[in-house]
Amino acid sequence: MSNYELKRIRNFAIIAHIDHGKSTLADRLLEITKTVSNRNKKERIMDTLELEQERGITIKLQTARMEYTYNGENSSFNNNEPYILNLVDTPGHVDFNYEVSRSLAASEGAILLIDAGQGIQAQTLTNYFKALEEDLVIIPVINKIDLPNIDLNEIKSSMINTFGFKEEEIILTSGKSGAGVEELLNSIIERVPPPSINPNQPTKCLIYDSFFHEYKGVIALVKVVSGELNMNNRLYAIGTKKVIDPIEIGFTRPELIEYNSLKTGEIGYIATGLKDIKDIHVGDTLTLYAENCREITPLPGYTPPKPMVYASLYPIEADDFDIFSEALSKLSLNDSALTFQKESSKALGSGYLCGFLGLLHMEITQERLSREFDIEIITTSPSVEYYVELTTTDYSKLSNINTGNIDSDRILHVHTASEFPDPSLIKSIKEPWVDLEIITPEEYLGNIMDLCQKNRGVYKSMEYISSALINGSKQVMLHYEIPISEIITNFFDKLKSVSQGYASMDYSNTHYIESDIVKVAVLINHEKVEALSFLSHITNAEYKGRSLVEKLSELIPRQQIPIPIQAGIGMKIFARSTIKAYRKDVLAKMSGGDVSRKIKLLEKQKKGKKKAKEKLIGKISIPQDVFLKALRLD
Repeated sequence: MSNYELKRIRNFAIIAHIDHGKSTLADRLLEITKTVSNRNKKERIMDTLELEQERGITIKLQTARMEYTYNGENSSFNNNEPYILNLVDTPGHVDFNYEVSRSLAASEGAILLIDAGQGIQAQTLTNYFKALEEDLVIIPVINKIDLPNIDLNEIKSSMINTFGFKEEEIILTSGKSGAGVEELLNSIIERVPPPSINPNQPTKCLIYDSFFHEYKGVIALVKVVSGELNMNNRLYAIGTKKVIDPIEIGFTRPELIEYNSLKTGEIGYIATGLKDIKDIHVGDTLTLYAENCREITPLPGYTPPKPMVYASLYPIEADDFDIFSEALSKLSLNDSALTFQKESSKALGSGYLCGFLGLLHMEITQERLSREFDIEIITTSPSVEYYVELTTTDYSKLSNINTGNIDSDRILHVHTASEFPDPSLIKSIKEPWVDLEIITPEEYLGNIMDLCQKNRGVYKSMEYISSALINGSKQVMLHYEIPISEIITNFFDKLKSVSQGYASMDYSNTHYIESDIVKVAVLINHEKVEALSFLSHITNAEYKGRSLVEKLSELIPRQQIPIPIQAGIGMKIFARSTIKAYRKDVLAKMSGGDVSRKIKLLEKQKKGKKKAKEKLIGKISIPQDVFLKALRLD
């Protein structure tokens, strides 16, 4: 590719808080550039997953190659030749921040989108600083300008004061009507620089995403950082040391479009034909296969994401375990933030301990397993990773615990209640905390601060974002430290409730603080059920335990004997409920006779119940759906 041609490439991402209109704006960009025909036109074109369409949120980054002829006022760009614009649409939810990071790494510019009705939100700030870290050119855009009762001057003022933008830099658009979108396209050409080139570098392609295709094998989405590749090239994955003979290369619109080559600065795909998903890793570098290919320095790649939430997943049908294993492997190819390791449970059989970036990530994974692979699973209560400092180096005392989770500092990494050691072997326990940022109109400050304190939050600071009013209120940013375990359940829903939907949140910087964490054991018919036991801070352990006992007593069906359900910490039982046994009316067929006959029948029934009880201790039949319902998030 000549330098002249290279100068006609623009790679850019759209970043914003959730629901600020990224996908709708992307639709208009594809429509105006005629990338999508009228026949194929639909809403949320870039959201290719069924779940994305249903939920109205972007889960996966998507790319689309557009061609557009500049029609602006700057004559240096107006030469009647189309520019190649590679759009990367990113998720807005905090659980998918890792997708945003990879999108920005493949771009030279970023559109910072702000909803005219909501103004600057938590994820707006987070994404802005991510773009700055990648040294991207940022184009500020106010979207949804056709909303009623908005004050654009207020929004502009807040953007100028918060980010330092100049008023003339801010573009006004409506993704719904298309207003201002052509001006935005012209600004992308004017402001976003073309990809840089180093002519002395060998061919290097960065894999920024991947997925599995039934017929084409593993498909790697790549950015060509240097050099050029075509169908005649053999490729070499530096990280996995795998030699690849591509069966197809091309670009996305967003569907796969086969093309004869990919050159410096272009974003496209490579159908590898590989069937083993372990042969391709996101962040790996592809180069041309040659004698010296093993000596080529790989591109920096990405820092692997660290899971925030852990849960055990088990197939409802034991026969589905092999299919379940394969499904998780294929999902992890498309979702590099998903981690999993095999484990087993007496109650639930074989499964996997999975790590997720948040609860939404966990729910989406469960839904994708069901829809894409037709596997129904049971998900245990979500937990976090605790650091347990042990008092001993004699690991033989740690029964039923994977010693591979113990690091060199005698710290046991605990993800589930079943991994929790005997309290006598514990020196200290640390739990993960995060820095929490909440942006809210100032009238809801009291409610939000009360919510944070109830969830063990520690106040750090408060600041006004700017002097500008948004919807008649000043915007305030609150800074708290808070345990992850307190925000992974329904904290976000409660935040929206106490702020009437106006507050937004983001969190970062995971760190560990010593805490009083206990294991709440659940016993059914006097036998511990690890699948239902959980870890909790001591302050709310009993409340959670009583709630679970009450829930189980409603879910477990009555049987021939009474079933005690208990919750306790160590040797102390603090909650109990008993499911009454079925009572057979042995006197139903008696129409009369001496009372002694009735007494004999009742005594016989009593002896029978005692005998049954002796046989069924620890062997109570619990339907699988009980676990499913008991462990379901409220």
